[in-house]
Amino acid sequence: MSDVGGASGPGGPGGPESGWSRLWDVLTDLEHHAEALYDAERGLDLLDRAQSEYAQVTLAGRLLASVGTEVAVDVLGMGWLAGRLERAAAGWLHLARADRDWVVPYAAVRAVGGASPRAVPEVAWSPLARLGWASFLRRLSASRTPCALFRSDGGRLDGVLTRIGADFVELRSRETVLVPTSAIVAVASSEA
Repeated sequence: MSDVGGASGPGGPGGPESGWSRLWDVLTDLEHHAEALYDAERGLDLLDRAQSEYAQVTLAGRLLASVGTEVAVDVLGMGWLAGRLERAAAGWLHLARADRDWVVPYAAVRAVGGASPRAVPEVAWSPLARLGWASFLRRLSASRTPCALFRSDGGRLDGVLTRIGADFVELRSRETVLVPTSAIVAVASSEA
């Protein structure tokens, strides 16, 4: 009578290098290689997915997560402005400093330091955060609040915004001047 499943003979489970033992070693080795390849491929896929998702993050989203913190903004033609980020919106940011409030369109922002590593997704933005640069200018014009316009060439104009056109603003000081919105790098409140 034969010993089924027993440990007798050289081919049994307890024997020296059985065929089954070698088979299990080969399959285990293949399984480890397959897992390593899967992990490497999955890691690349996750990295690609993360980079693809991050490509959807906007400057406004990053700045919205930074509201309330101290940041430094490098503004075209002006240099660095440091202060507390009070607001961020779709096309502009509001920086509060001891001397005055500054509003800068993103088109004039060259760099931002001190921003949060997080971002606020667009679906979570408030209605105010959805207002663009022209909306801010229209509201400033409606308030008739004196302000200073800073231009990309380093120039400054003081007065009151009276009307906002499609691609320019009207500023009344001693006389009315038209300023292309593309030339405006910052709007500041009157000096404190």
